[in-house]
Amino acid sequence: MAETEPGQDPIAEDDRIRSLEERLKRAEAIEQVRTGAGQTGGTDENYRLGNRVLGELIGGLAGGALIGWVLDRFIGTSPWLLLVFLFLGIIVAFRNIWRISTKRPEK
Repeated sequence: MAETEPGQDPIAEDDRIRSLEERLKRAEAIEQVRTGAGQTGGTDENYRLGNRVLGELIGGLAGGALIGWVLDRFIGTSPWLLLVFLFLGIIVAFRNIWRISTKRPEK
């Protein structure tokens, strides 16, 4: 007497599981389209590039101003070295931004 447990019909269960898997795949595809997860990642790349440009600009300005301010305090030439290094920081920042913007994309 090989009795099976109630509710475990293997043939009907396979159909139900197959149907459930198909519905899950369709739901995942719809969700990917809705959230934009199927894109190639161009948005993330552009976001990182924008953050890099912003970092270069702020870093050049802040770095030049900080170095100039510290040297002015030690040497006593306030505010001349601050201004000189601030302008050097601006020049370096724009040069780096120019290099970033003219770089060919990798494919």
